[in-house]
Amino acid sequence: MSEERLRRVRDRVRPFPDFPEPGVLFRDISPLLKDPVAFRTLIDLLEDHVRASFPKIDFIAGLDSRGFLIGPPLAQRLGIGFVPVRKKGKLPGPTESVSYSLEYGKAELEIQSDAVEPGQKVVIVDDLLATGGTMRAACELLKRLKAEILECLVVIELKPLKGSEKLGSIPFHSLLQYD
Repeated sequence: MSEERLRRVRDRVRPFPDFPEPGVLFRDISPLLKDPVAFRTLIDLLEDHVRASFPKIDFIAGLDSRGFLIGPPLAQRLGIGFVPVRKKGKLPGPTESVSYSLEYGKAELEIQSDAVEPGQKVVIVDDLLATGGTMRAACELLKRLKAEILECLVVIELKPLKGSEKLGSIPFHSLLQYD
């Protein structure tokens, strides 16, 4: 992974102090999404990582909502399908659901009950890992469907919040880390 490519991505992440509440430094990927060269570089980096790490993968699962921006182009590059993990009440048909705590309250995630078959290999993607509650909830849902979770993959990791610790033994990778 070249430092130049990582820098191109990092340079398009914008800090917003005191959002969504005082004392929080929000990392905004909007400038990254607006820059086609930087966004392509991001997908290139993620693709290179997944191809090098996992010779066999069936699906990318993306978390509502920014995982939906990163997951589909990555899945398309890899020639595999994309599975959405959504906020409660957004998916039709039978679903599996889990409640969890986030940095600022509680939430609920769902996945369609037939989203993956037992034993299928999945990488879960999102833009950011903070306290790890949402990612852990997504892992729980995929485990209920008996998927094999190869890795949790994010663009940004906020290291001081120790979210990766909540993932237990599930492998985790982040492109950019902030202290």
